[in-house]
Amino acid sequence: MDLIVLATRNEGKARELTILLRGLAKRFESLREHPGIVLPPETGSTYRENAIAKARAVYDALGAPALGDDSGLEVDALGGAPGLHSARFAGENASDQPNVARLLRDLEGVPPGRRTARFRCVLALARGPEDAVIAEGAREGRILEAPRGRGGFGYDPVFVPAGESLSYAELTDDRNNALSHRARAVAALREALGNQTLTP
Repeated sequence: MDLIVLATRNEGKARELTILLRGLAKRFESLREHPGIVLPPETGSTYRENAIAKARAVYDALGAPALGDDSGLEVDALGGAPGLHSARFAGENASDQPNVARLLRDLEGVPPGRRTARFRCVLALARGPEDAVIAEGAREGRILEAPRGRGGFGYDPVFVPAGESLSYAELTDDRNNALSHRARAVAALREALGNQTLTP
């Protein structure tokens, strides 16, 4: 593929995906380069539905391969919340800090052993009107009692992946990209595409 357009305005997500997807296309763009495109509201009942809707909207607007992503944090003690509503847990258009603050309030008093959670990501690559490749990845972990670290975005400062002692926001970019739920989803996407990569 010559171009893949990332169906997101989240610059942190776009940076991470551009690194992880390297080799699948000659170049990548996000919606920062296409400000006129309107993404559909995340009204699907699954990550898959939302990811496909985003990819289709961008493909229909540009006629270029488009990658939609929907991801969320699922906390066991909260019955899987915030899940599909992770980006707006503290309300419509909420930023990262209020979302994290609400999560920690909801988990107040929950002991460390019951703060298990996972990040889940579904990717949808629209390559044609009826051609979409779907891939999913997840990373288990636990929720801290207070944010740690300055890196990452979203809930990264309060999520410690299984087998690690540092939060996503404390890990190096390379380590984060090797561990993340998006890394696992991209690996599954590569497998679905037959491990297709560009020759140097």
